[in-house]
Amino acid sequence: MDIIGKYEIIRELGKGGTSTVYLALDPFNNQQVALKLFNFDKNPDPGLAKTHRKLLLTEASLVGKLSHPHIVKVFDAMLEGPVNFMVMEYVEGETLAHYTDVSRLLPFGTISEIIYKCCKALEYAEQQGVIHRDIKPANILLKGQSDIKISDFGSAMVLSQQTTQVVGVGSPAYMSPEQIDEQVLTHQTDIYSLGVTMYQLLTGKLPFEGANNYSLLYQIMNVEPQPVGKFRPGIPQELEAIVVRAMKKDMTQRYQTWNEFAQDLVSFYSKDVETHTDILDMEKFDILRALAFFKDFSDVELWEVLRISEWRKVPMGKHILHEGGLGKEFFILGHGTVKIIKRGLLLSVLNKGDCFGEMAHLSERNFTRTTDVVASSNVTLIEINPEILERATPGCQFQIDAAFLRLLVNRLDAANTRISNLLSSDEKAGAEDTTL
Repeated sequence: MDIIGKYEIIRELGKGGTSTVYLALDPFNNQQVALKLFNFDKNPDPGLAKTHRKLLLTEASLVGKLSHPHIVKVFDAMLEGPVNFMVMEYVEGETLAHYTDVSRLLPFGTISEIIYKCCKALEYAEQQGVIHRDIKPANILLKGQSDIKISDFGSAMVLSQQTTQVVGVGSPAYMSPEQIDEQVLTHQTDIYSLGVTMYQLLTGKLPFEGANNYSLLYQIMNVEPQPVGKFRPGIPQELEAIVVRAMKKDMTQRYQTWNEFAQDLVSFYSKDVETHTDILDMEKFDILRALAFFKDFSDVELWEVLRISEWRKVPMGKHILHEGGLGKEFFILGHGTVKIIKRGLLLSVLNKGDCFGEMAHLSERNFTRTTDVVASSNVTLIEINPEILERATPGCQFQIDAAFLRLLVNRLDAANTRISNLLSSDEKAGAEDTTL
């Protein structure tokens, strides 16, 4: 078996002009990785070879720095000496370029969820001081139905680096007007490029095409794109409006933040897609972010909660838990209200953001449920199994424990207030009796 560095080569995955990508095994972590082996000697232009190496050094500088479920992780890099390679997370699946063919276009709901996840990943990158600068379908991997990973940060602008950034990088068809004009770039250049990507996923066509790069760049700077509805009948107007705003040439009219872009996608899906029983990941993430229980969670930790939890919709009147039943799971209300009932008596009503069943988790054993829990409206339920939670990262576990601690303190405070009010009432009644 061939070995490069400490990595055992399994098979070749693909080959380009100056690199070959292998599926490899990291024997220390016992995980499969993608290893890209570079051959700088194959580039006959010394200037281009130097630029290529600089771009690779930029990506190598991000080793271990971008840790997000929708960004391909870079684990290791060796760009000095005779053997030059980079080691990345291995992702099985196609790039989104596969789904820009008119015969393989994705449903509108799937596209909106994919773009939403890109927004959240690029928002995270922006918070780390990284602007991608080369967002396009070929740099976004799709695994399963809508699980995406953004790759290839070689063209990225890292704001914390003191070295001169390479200019003029990126793919012309996806470049923003300010990128072509070599202005100072912000995250809005990535917003524009993601808008172009969304346009292509919806229609199978690029918004601008030219006989040469000069024609193409002129159109990006001066011409408005054709409406997406011209190329694919049935595209909702709300979805078209999102694409138009993301691709505004005037940056003041473009989305100002990633969150604005993401929220419009959530609004589109919740209002304009046909009734659905499944809960999309973007809906789940939006629900979690709005709940007080998760207020101190980072976005990365919220994505992990989404991964380890089970979600379901429960109709009004249905039992969720039965008194006397056994279980370890605890529950958080994403939407709706539930009644807590014991032997037919209503004890309390819980609302959106409240949790129940947590004593099973805190007792660390199968717990006998002491009440019935019944949906008093249509409910979106988030269920977490403590055994699965044990496999979560320490950070995620810590945040859940901290949230439970806040919950218990609040409940204790409320109980003390009720007891104080009762005692005050008894004392007042006793004083009145004495007066009489």
